[in-house]
Amino acid sequence: MTKQRIRIFVTGKVQGVFFRQALKVMAIKNDVFGWVRNLQDGRVEAVLEGEDEKVARLIEWSHGGPANARVEDVKIINESFTGEFTKFEVAY
Repeated sequence: MTKQRIRIFVTGKVQGVFFRQALKVMAIKNDVFGWVRNLQDGRVEAVLEGEDEKVARLIEWSHGGPANARVEDVKIINESFTGEFTKFEVAY
């Protein structure tokens, strides 16, 4: 399978609703590595690396997020796969 790296920016009510922790759980379940963090402007940013199909599952999930989230937009930026990550972390 082909591997990819993407950076996503999620806009909406995505802070204070366990978005980062839920994304981490989804990433671990799908063997996707990288990190997720809150941004000062209220968005959530994440870098995801893994097999195409598994990363696609996380992108799809990100359009809805956890139960209390209200996602308005997901911006996706394709980047070059590096394989630099060995786990998925919530960055602070």
